[in-house]
Amino acid sequence: MKRLVVALGGNAIIQAGQRGTAEEQQANVDLTCRQLAELVAAGYELIITHGNGPQVGNLLVKNELAREVVPPVPLHWCVAQTQATIGFMIQQALGAELQQRGIERVVATLVTRTEVSPDDPAWREPTKPIGLYYPEERARAIMAATGQVWKPQGSRGWRRVVPSPDPIAIVDRPAIELLLGAGAIVVACGGGGIPVVRRTDGRYEGVEAVIDKDLAAALLAHELGADALVILTDVPSVMLYYGTPEARPLEKVTVEELRRYQADGHFASGSMGPKVEAAIRFVSRKPGRRAVIAALDHAREAVEGRSGTQVIG
Repeated sequence: MKRLVVALGGNAIIQAGQRGTAEEQQANVDLTCRQLAELVAAGYELIITHGNGPQVGNLLVKNELAREVVPPVPLHWCVAQTQATIGFMIQQALGAELQQRGIERVVATLVTRTEVSPDDPAWREPTKPIGLYYPEERARAIMAATGQVWKPQGSRGWRRVVPSPDPIAIVDRPAIELLLGAGAIVVACGGGGIPVVRRTDGRYEGVEAVIDKDLAAALLAHELGADALVILTDVPSVMLYYGTPEARPLEKVTVEELRRYQADGHFASGSMGPKVEAAIRFVSRKPGRRAVIAALDHAREAVEGRSGTQVIG
Protein backbone atom coordinates (compact mmCIF):
# COMPACT_ATOMS: atom_id res chain seq x y z
CA MET A 1 0.00 0.00 0.00
CA LYS A 2 1.49 3.33 -1.06
CA ARG A 3 1.60 6.02 1.61
CA LEU A 4 0.58 9.55 0.62
CA VAL A 5 0.68 12.81 2.51
CA VAL A 6 -2.12 14.90 1.03
CA ALA A 7 -1.86 18.64 1.70
CA LEU A 8 -5.17 20.45 1.18
CA GLY A 9 -5.19 24.09 0.10
CA GLY A 10 -7.56 26.72 1.42
CA ASN A 11 -10.12 26.07 -1.34
CA ALA A 12 -10.78 22.66 0.23
CA ILE A 13 -12.46 24.44 3.15
CA ILE A 14 -13.47 27.96 2.04
CA GLN A 15 -14.11 28.89 -1.59
CA ALA A 16 -13.31 32.31 -3.03
CA GLY A 17 -16.09 34.80 -2.34
CA GLN A 18 -17.57 32.90 0.58
CA ARG A 19 -17.94 34.29 4.11
CA GLY A 20 -16.76 31.06 5.63
CA THR A 21 -19.86 30.13 7.61
CA ALA A 22 -19.89 26.75 9.34
CA GLU A 23 -22.34 25.48 6.72
CA GLU A 24 -20.18 26.66 3.83
CA GLN A 25 -17.04 25.13 5.28
CA GLN A 26 -18.65 21.77 5.97
CA ALA A 27 -20.17 21.67 2.48
CA ASN A 28 -16.74 22.32 0.94
CA VAL A 29 -15.11 19.68 3.12
CA ASP A 30 -17.84 17.23 2.08
CA LEU A 31 -16.87 17.72 -1.57
CA THR A 32 -13.17 17.47 -0.73
CA CYS A 33 -13.66 14.20 1.10
CA ARG A 34 -15.29 12.60 -1.94
CA GLN A 35 -11.93 13.03 -3.64
CA LEU A 36 -10.06 11.65 -0.64
CA ALA A 37 -12.41 8.68 -0.36
CA GLU A 38 -11.58 7.77 -3.97
CA LEU A 39 -7.92 7.54 -3.02
CA VAL A 40 -8.69 5.34 -0.02
CA ALA A 41 -10.90 3.11 -2.18
CA ALA A 42 -8.05 2.81 -4.67
CA GLY A 43 -5.83 1.38 -1.92
CA TYR A 44 -3.72 4.34 -0.85
CA GLU A 45 -2.76 5.01 2.78
CA LEU A 46 -3.50 8.66 3.61
CA ILE A 47 -2.15 11.22 6.01
CA ILE A 48 -4.11 14.44 5.49
CA THR A 49 -2.95 17.93 6.34
CA HIS A 50 -4.58 21.27 5.62
CA GLY A 51 -4.43 25.04 5.84
CA ASN A 52 -6.17 27.12 8.49
CA GLY A 53 -5.42 30.77 7.67
CA PRO A 54 -8.98 32.14 7.50
CA GLN A 55 -10.04 30.17 10.57
CA VAL A 56 -7.13 31.46 12.66
CA GLY A 57 -7.87 34.95 11.36
CA ASN A 58 -11.44 34.66 12.62
CA LEU A 59 -10.24 33.64 16.08
CA LEU A 60 -7.90 36.63 16.16
CA VAL A 61 -10.86 38.92 15.37
CA LYS A 62 -12.76 37.36 18.26
CA ASN A 63 -9.72 37.93 20.46
CA GLU A 64 -9.77 41.61 19.60
CA LEU A 65 -13.52 42.15 19.89
CA ALA A 66 -13.86 40.29 23.18
CA ARG A 67 -10.64 41.58 24.77
CA GLU A 68 -12.50 43.45 27.53
CA VAL A 69 -14.77 40.48 28.30
CA VAL A 70 -12.52 37.40 28.20
CA PRO A 71 -8.71 37.16 28.07
CA PRO A 72 -7.26 36.85 24.56
CA VAL A 73 -5.62 33.51 23.78
CA PRO A 74 -2.15 33.18 22.19
CA LEU A 75 -1.67 32.46 18.51
CA HIS A 76 -0.51 28.89 19.07
CA TRP A 77 -3.77 28.18 20.93
CA CYS A 78 -5.64 29.44 17.87
CA VAL A 79 -3.70 27.01 15.68
CA ALA A 80 -4.57 24.15 18.06
CA GLN A 81 -8.26 25.08 18.10
CA THR A 82 -8.50 25.24 14.32
CA GLN A 83 -6.67 21.94 13.91
CA ALA A 84 -9.36 20.32 16.03
CA THR A 85 -12.27 22.05 14.30
CA ILE A 86 -11.13 21.34 10.74
CA GLY A 87 -10.11 17.82 11.71
CA PHE A 88 -13.60 17.24 13.09
CA MET A 89 -15.14 18.36 9.78
CA ILE A 90 -12.87 15.99 7.84
CA GLN A 91 -13.64 13.11 10.21
CA GLN A 92 -17.37 13.66 9.76
CA ALA A 93 -17.24 13.94 5.99
CA LEU A 94 -14.61 11.34 5.14
CA GLY A 95 -16.10 8.84 7.58
CA ALA A 96 -19.48 9.18 5.91
CA GLU A 97 -18.00 8.87 2.40
CA LEU A 98 -16.13 5.71 3.33
CA GLN A 99 -19.19 4.23 4.99
CA GLN A 100 -21.20 4.76 1.79
CA ARG A 101 -18.53 2.80 -0.08
CA GLY A 102 -18.58 -0.03 2.47
CA ILE A 103 -15.07 0.79 3.70
CA GLU A 104 -14.53 0.31 7.43
CA ARG A 105 -11.72 2.68 8.40
CA VAL A 106 -11.19 4.95 11.39
CA VAL A 107 -10.46 8.63 10.64
CA ALA A 108 -8.51 10.22 13.49
CA THR A 109 -7.43 13.83 14.05
CA LEU A 110 -4.25 14.48 16.00
CA VAL A 111 -3.53 17.93 17.42
CA THR A 112 0.06 18.16 16.23
CA ARG A 113 3.07 20.18 17.35
CA THR A 114 5.85 21.22 14.98
CA GLU A 115 9.24 22.18 16.35
CA VAL A 116 11.00 25.31 15.16
CA SER A 117 14.41 26.65 16.10
CA PRO A 118 14.75 29.56 18.56
CA ASP A 119 17.70 30.67 16.41
CA ASP A 120 15.75 30.82 13.14
CA PRO A 121 16.40 34.17 11.35
CA ALA A 122 12.62 34.61 10.95
CA TRP A 123 12.35 35.77 14.58
CA ARG A 124 14.31 38.89 13.75
CA GLU A 125 12.05 39.96 10.89
CA PRO A 126 8.37 38.97 11.12
CA THR A 127 6.85 38.79 7.63
CA LYS A 128 3.73 36.59 7.74
CA PRO A 129 0.51 38.71 7.70
CA ILE A 130 -2.40 37.40 9.76
CA GLY A 131 -5.83 38.65 10.74
CA LEU A 132 -7.74 41.75 9.68
CA TYR A 133 -6.63 44.95 7.99
CA TYR A 134 -6.81 48.07 10.16
CA PRO A 135 -6.14 51.78 9.59
CA GLU A 136 -2.67 52.89 10.65
CA GLU A 137 -3.92 54.72 13.76
CA ARG A 138 -5.73 51.64 15.06
CA ALA A 139 -2.79 49.36 14.24
CA ARG A 140 -0.36 51.59 16.11
CA ALA A 141 -2.67 51.66 19.12
CA ILE A 142 -2.78 47.84 19.17
CA MET A 143 1.01 47.69 18.91
CA ALA A 144 1.37 50.06 21.85
CA ALA A 145 -1.07 48.04 23.96
CA THR A 146 0.12 44.52 23.11
CA GLY A 147 3.68 44.65 21.77
CA GLN A 148 2.57 43.04 18.52
CA VAL A 149 4.20 43.95 15.20
CA TRP A 150 1.97 45.50 12.52
CA LYS A 151 3.06 46.63 9.06
CA PRO A 152 1.42 48.43 6.12
CA GLN A 153 0.01 46.08 3.48
CA GLY A 154 -0.77 48.39 0.60
CA SER A 155 -3.98 50.31 0.09
CA ARG A 156 -6.06 48.01 2.33
CA GLY A 157 -4.30 49.14 5.50
CA TRP A 158 -2.10 47.56 8.15
CA ARG A 159 -1.96 43.92 9.30
CA ARG A 160 -0.30 42.09 12.11
CA VAL A 161 2.84 40.21 11.02
CA VAL A 162 4.43 37.28 12.82
CA PRO A 163 7.56 35.18 12.24
CA SER A 164 7.36 32.16 9.93
CA PRO A 165 10.27 29.93 10.99
CA ASP A 166 11.23 26.75 9.17
CA PRO A 167 9.81 23.50 10.56
CA ILE A 168 12.58 21.21 11.84
CA ALA A 169 10.70 18.27 13.43
CA ILE A 170 7.18 16.90 13.79
CA VAL A 171 7.03 16.45 17.57
CA ASP A 172 4.04 14.11 17.54
CA ARG A 173 5.26 11.83 14.74
CA PRO A 174 5.35 8.76 17.06
CA ALA A 175 1.63 9.18 17.78
CA ILE A 176 0.88 9.52 14.06
CA GLU A 177 2.80 6.31 13.38
CA LEU A 178 0.86 4.47 16.11
CA LEU A 179 -2.44 5.53 14.53
CA LEU A 180 -1.26 4.53 11.06
CA GLY A 181 -0.10 1.19 12.40
CA ALA A 182 -3.61 0.60 13.75
CA GLY A 183 -5.06 1.22 10.29
CA ALA A 184 -6.33 4.77 10.83
CA ILE A 185 -6.49 7.56 8.26
CA VAL A 186 -4.80 10.41 10.11
CA VAL A 187 -5.47 14.15 9.92
CA ALA A 188 -2.36 15.83 11.29
CA CYS A 189 -0.18 18.92 11.29
CA GLY A 190 -3.01 21.27 10.25
CA GLY A 191 -1.94 24.82 9.53
CA GLY A 192 1.70 23.72 9.55
CA GLY A 193 1.40 22.44 13.10
CA ILE A 194 1.38 24.23 16.44
CA PRO A 195 4.74 26.03 16.56
CA VAL A 196 6.85 25.07 19.56
CA VAL A 197 10.48 25.49 20.62
CA ARG A 198 12.36 23.07 22.83
CA ARG A 199 13.60 24.60 26.06
CA THR A 200 16.89 23.72 27.73
CA ASP A 201 15.03 21.50 30.21
CA GLY A 202 13.60 19.44 27.29
CA ARG A 203 10.05 20.78 27.54
CA TYR A 204 8.26 22.27 24.54
CA GLU A 205 6.85 25.79 24.65
CA GLY A 206 4.30 27.29 22.26
CA VAL A 207 5.42 30.42 20.39
CA GLU A 208 3.79 33.26 18.47
CA ALA A 209 4.51 32.22 14.90
CA VAL A 210 2.96 30.65 11.80
CA ILE A 211 4.61 27.71 10.06
CA ASP A 212 4.11 27.42 6.32
CA LYS A 213 1.69 24.54 5.82
CA ASP A 214 3.31 23.26 2.63
CA LEU A 215 6.82 23.17 4.10
CA ALA A 216 5.44 21.38 7.16
CA ALA A 217 3.67 18.90 4.86
CA ALA A 218 6.98 18.17 3.11
CA LEU A 219 8.67 17.52 6.46
CA LEU A 220 5.74 15.37 7.64
CA ALA A 221 5.91 13.30 4.46
CA HIS A 222 9.67 12.89 4.82
CA GLU A 223 9.53 11.83 8.47
CA LEU A 224 6.72 9.33 7.78
CA GLY A 225 8.51 7.81 4.78
CA ALA A 226 5.70 8.68 2.37
CA ASP A 227 5.95 7.54 -1.23
CA ALA A 228 4.51 10.82 -2.50
CA LEU A 229 3.60 14.32 -1.36
CA VAL A 230 0.34 15.45 -2.97
CA ILE A 231 -0.37 19.19 -2.79
CA LEU A 232 -3.95 19.89 -3.86
CA THR A 233 -4.93 23.47 -4.63
CA ASP A 234 -7.20 25.57 -6.85
CA VAL A 235 -5.10 25.49 -10.05
CA PRO A 236 -4.47 22.53 -12.35
CA SER A 237 -0.66 22.79 -12.35
CA VAL A 238 2.40 24.92 -11.75
CA MET A 239 2.75 27.59 -14.43
CA LEU A 240 5.77 29.26 -15.95
CA TYR A 241 5.36 32.95 -16.89
CA TYR A 242 2.13 33.00 -14.90
CA GLY A 243 -0.17 35.91 -15.74
CA THR A 244 1.47 36.62 -19.11
CA PRO A 245 0.63 35.63 -22.70
CA GLU A 246 3.61 33.22 -22.55
CA ALA A 247 2.15 31.27 -19.60
CA ARG A 248 2.53 27.50 -19.90
CA PRO A 249 1.98 24.61 -17.50
CA LEU A 250 4.67 22.33 -16.16
CA GLU A 251 3.68 18.69 -16.48
CA LYS A 252 6.67 16.50 -15.60
CA VAL A 253 9.72 18.24 -14.19
CA THR A 254 12.88 17.26 -12.33
CA VAL A 255 14.01 18.87 -9.09
CA GLU A 256 16.99 20.41 -10.89
CA GLU A 257 14.77 21.99 -13.55
CA LEU A 258 12.34 23.26 -10.93
CA ARG A 259 15.17 24.82 -8.93
CA ARG A 260 16.29 26.72 -12.02
CA TYR A 261 12.79 28.05 -12.62
CA GLN A 262 12.56 28.96 -8.94
CA ALA A 263 15.86 30.88 -9.11
CA ASP A 264 14.56 32.73 -12.16
CA GLY A 265 11.66 34.08 -10.08
CA HIS A 266 8.77 32.21 -11.67
CA PHE A 267 6.93 31.38 -8.43
CA ALA A 268 5.46 34.07 -6.16
CA SER A 269 6.30 33.79 -2.47
CA GLY A 270 2.68 34.32 -1.42
CA SER A 271 1.14 31.64 -3.62
CA MET A 272 2.96 28.96 -5.63
CA GLY A 273 6.41 29.60 -4.14
CA PRO A 274 6.01 27.58 -0.91
CA LYS A 275 4.36 24.69 -2.78
CA VAL A 276 7.26 24.47 -5.21
CA GLU A 277 9.78 24.67 -2.37
CA ALA A 278 7.91 21.94 -0.49
CA ALA A 279 7.98 19.67 -3.54
CA ILE A 280 11.71 20.28 -4.03
CA ARG A 281 12.52 19.56 -0.38
CA PHE A 282 10.54 16.33 -0.26
CA VAL A 283 11.76 14.83 -3.52
CA SER A 284 15.41 15.83 -3.05
CA ARG A 285 15.74 14.21 0.39
CA LYS A 286 15.51 10.62 -0.90
CA PRO A 287 15.76 9.04 -4.37
CA GLY A 288 12.63 7.57 -5.90
CA ARG A 289 10.15 9.92 -4.32
CA ARG A 290 7.60 12.00 -6.17
CA ALA A 291 5.63 15.15 -5.46
CA VAL A 292 2.62 16.44 -7.35
CA ILE A 293 0.93 19.84 -7.34
CA ALA A 294 -2.55 19.66 -8.83
CA ALA A 295 -6.19 20.72 -8.68
CA LEU A 296 -8.26 19.32 -5.83
CA ASP A 297 -10.97 17.98 -8.15
CA HIS A 298 -8.40 15.86 -10.03
CA ALA A 299 -6.83 14.24 -6.96
CA ARG A 300 -6.80 10.63 -8.15
CA GLU A 301 -5.61 11.52 -11.65
CA ALA A 302 -2.80 13.57 -10.06
CA VAL A 303 -1.74 10.72 -7.77
CA GLU A 304 -1.72 8.34 -10.73
CA GLY A 305 0.42 10.72 -12.81
CA ARG A 306 -2.30 11.79 -15.24
CA SER A 307 -2.78 15.37 -14.05
CA GLY A 308 -0.98 18.25 -12.38
CA THR A 309 2.72 18.98 -12.15
CA GLN A 310 4.72 15.82 -11.41
CA VAL A 311 8.03 16.51 -9.67
CA ILE A 312 10.63 13.74 -9.80
CA GLY A 313 14.23 13.33 -8.67
